[in-house]
Amino acid sequence: MAGQLIVGLDVSSRARAEEIVAALGESVDFYKIGYQCFYGADGFALGRALLAAGKKVFFDLKLLDIDNTVEKGVAAIAATGATMLTVHAYPKAMRAAQKAAAGSGLTVLGVTVLTSMDDADLNEAGYGRDAAGLVALRAEQARAAGIGGVVASAHEAEMVRRLVGPDMAIVTPGIRPAGANPGDQKRVMTPARALAAGASHLVVARPIIEAPDPAAAARAILDEMANGGTRLA
Repeated sequence: MAGQLIVGLDVSSRARAEEIVAALGESVDFYKIGYQCFYGADGFALGRALLAAGKKVFFDLKLLDIDNTVEKGVAAIAATGATMLTVHAYPKAMRAAQKAAAGSGLTVLGVTVLTSMDDADLNEAGYGRDAAGLVALRAEQARAAGIGGVVASAHEAEMVRRLVGPDMAIVTPGIRPAGANPGDQKRVMTPARALAAGASHLVVARPIIEAPDPAAAARAILDEMANGGTRLA
């Protein structure tokens, strides 16, 4: 279960990120580096250091640009030995990313719909589909592009698993232990239910890194994952 838990290092200081990693010790071996950490805490160098220490790294950079730029960016990340990288789930971007990642150990993930967005947000943004419909479209396009997985809310994980089959990764943010504050997330789920719905990896940040004892918080989530993650029929 430890390999299925990804802790988001959503901090602006490399020193603070390293404190969290030290506090978590051997209980966690997979870390996400997103915008805040990448730009504010020298996240690229931090990622390299984590990789050198035997940890797995997920660069959550949500790349989207012309094909050549996406391809070159993905190739640079693949060269680090990172495990995962996000691109926006647009077909051309996913195909360019997969071309660059081919033959490496990097799993390209297509971001479907952010967990902070609901149907009203998508309508405001000009999409002609609800969240579930857009997630389904993007998941099918990700499978067609040949990338390694998608990022989706756990609320859509069961549907996505049916669409993409058993082998693609489904990485779910917006994971909150029972009773936790959802914060700015709108489509959240508990760890056990997310795994049961078909998620392969769970991303957890604030419930762990803002806890008085991050290691204890991580262990509690891992226990819930181990004891309640039976797949739904």
